[in-house]
Amino acid sequence: MAGSSTLLIPLVAGIIGLGVLAQVLAARLRVPSIIFYLLVGVVIGQPGLGIITSGTFGGALSAIVGLAVAIIVFEGAYHLRFDRLREAPTATFRLVTVGAAIALVGTAIAVKFAFSSPAVSWKLSFLVGALLVATGPTVITPILNVVPVRDRVAAALETEGIVNDVTAAIIAVVVFETVNPAVSSDGLLQAFALRLGTGLLVGLVVAGVVYYLLQYVDLSPGDAPRNSRLLVLAGALIAYAGANTIATEAGVAAAATAGMALGNVDHPYEEDIEAFKGDITLLVLSFVFIALAAQLELAALMDVGVAGLLVVLAVALFIRPLLVFISTVGDRFTTNEKLFVSFVGPRGIIPASVATLFAVELHSAAEELGGAQAELLNQQAEILLGTVFLVIFATALFEGGLARYIAEKLDVIPMRVIIVGGGQVGRALAARLEDRGENVVIIEQDEAAVERARNAGYAVEIGDGTDTDILRSAGADNAKTVVAATGDDDANLLVSQLASSKFDVERVIARANNPDNVEAFEDLGVRTISSAMATAWAIDNQIERPAIAHWMTDIGRSGDVQEVEVENPELIGKSIREVGPMLPEACLVALVSGDLHENAEVPTADYVLEEGDMVTLLGRRESVRDGMKLVSGN
Repeated sequence: MAGSSTLLIPLVAGIIGLGVLAQVLAARLRVPSIIFYLLVGVVIGQPGLGIITSGTFGGALSAIVGLAVAIIVFEGAYHLRFDRLREAPTATFRLVTVGAAIALVGTAIAVKFAFSSPAVSWKLSFLVGALLVATGPTVITPILNVVPVRDRVAAALETEGIVNDVTAAIIAVVVFETVNPAVSSDGLLQAFALRLGTGLLVGLVVAGVVYYLLQYVDLSPGDAPRNSRLLVLAGALIAYAGANTIATEAGVAAAATAGMALGNVDHPYEEDIEAFKGDITLLVLSFVFIALAAQLELAALMDVGVAGLLVVLAVALFIRPLLVFISTVGDRFTTNEKLFVSFVGPRGIIPASVATLFAVELHSAAEELGGAQAELLNQQAEILLGTVFLVIFATALFEGGLARYIAEKLDVIPMRVIIVGGGQVGRALAARLEDRGENVVIIEQDEAAVERARNAGYAVEIGDGTDTDILRSAGADNAKTVVAATGDDDANLLVSQLASSKFDVERVIARANNPDNVEAFEDLGVRTISSAMATAWAIDNQIERPAIAHWMTDIGRSGDVQEVEVENPELIGKSIREVGPMLPEACLVALVSGDLHENAEVPTADYVLEEGDMVTLLGRRESVRDGMKLVSGN
């Protein structure tokens, strides 16, 4: 009955509705949405109420999943900017090469020795290993949405997910040809190169055509944003379908290539396209995860039993940390960041969808062959499906659900600077802070200001900065600085009060538009900048000290001035005379402040640095940045 056409439409609508509710609940609880997708699928599917069964969608499910994967992979690749990859290029390259190889071989060995069944050959073991190489944007992106780690960590995880989705799918198809007796296998390397090359070529061609067409959609301005969104969506689907027609599973590589190529070139209506594809991706992601989880029979998980659990433990607790620590040797990652990346390796849509497809094909081959070989193929299908889904469930639930908690314990979430007010002052301040590596979030409720800030590339939380929930959503619980920079002194005063009393922010700075209000701010212990006084100081500097004023105004281009706390044990107890040669060339200690100083002072050569002293470094831009790392011990 569940598979009848009269019930199919309400079932599809119901799955999408449950998926949206799961997304809303996940956002509210600040946990990855995949957890709720899997739980919903289990409840309404064969393991639970049986509303969705293997016959619900007939033979159309694989095609639906394929097109959904095209959209998901394209969207993830579209957001992967080449400039972000520079944050950790070495580690990222190793993760998708050396790390992927370790995951493949390590998982295959774990599967082979965990199962005592003769059905588990080395070929099947490597098939499971190939599938479980993939982490993927479908599970990584929801985690990073609720765990705002440093750019280098996010870039490495996102790139690993997208690239490994492609390679895992292709390798798995190639290995499957050696497992399935109904398929004639050609050379493994040749088959892999054919699929990857096809995907790259088709993806680049489609990206080029879409880019060319995007230049002309604005001929009809009223419809241009809509047409650009639909054009890009069609391009993602065409790239996938076209490459898959030429070579099986080459479509994943084509979708990823097209997305990455388009995402890294300037074209009209980028913001509209990003927002549209993000919404579409959430819909198809929720549908596919719920639908696939609903297909799983509880018996398949039970059949793998203890052996399956051993594979899960090997993958999560041994193989993943091993490949991460090897891939990040000599890079800028701290030990805690390496531990966090080791913990975040959930498997997602690619292994789920491809494993389901392989299991169906093995069962079909068994029906044709019959006899002992049929029994062997059926056993292999169940072991393949049960092991892959057990790893997906375990890693998604535990790693996804505990990711934020682990990140907080490991202290890998960087302290934020929150700027309330996205006007000219707020954006100018954000530009200077982000240039020196701060993690900045702007809070703004005016739609035009939000659009300008986002177009400039800033993270924006939409809402009223005087609302406690909005401040919390922007990360006030983990903020080191809150700047109230709106044009309304009453709003700035309230923001300052909330930041100090509700969130215990270390440093609160407010803009006083009316000089008469400065005293009210300072009574709260808030550092206050009067617009009138700031202008007077700037004019005075231009009159009395124009050279330094000009140099200070151009901070970030060639020179810089930064204040940093002395935390490096190698510097504590040393005099300025001794520390000077240790600093980079063209970097000087200009001022020292701390508990022993009421005011900042220019240190003498004999001044001895103590732990907790704040030193102001002055010099060339890169020299100051290197000096900050030395002084802080980072």
